[in-house]
Amino acid sequence: MRLDKYLKVSRLIKRRTVANEACDAGRVMINGKVAKASVDVKVGDKITINFGNKDVSVEVLAVQETVKKDEAKEMFRYL
Repeated sequence: MRLDKYLKVSRLIKRRTVANEACDAGRVMINGKVAKASVDVKVGDKITINFGNKDVSVEVLAVQETVKKDEAKEMFRYL
């Protein structure tokens, strides 16, 4: 699954366009490398997102096309 879509489906970022812009600005990293929006996300990847003055790091636990709001938190684990 594309990185921008994963960020939206997992609800780490509210909208896909915002996720796409964050990737283009170089604020999203996968496994320590700056990632484009089109990078494939796999289980076990570590994603770091720079939100202004704080960083959010998560580990991918599941990749699903659609999830309910309650189950979205089960797709990743905060580090």
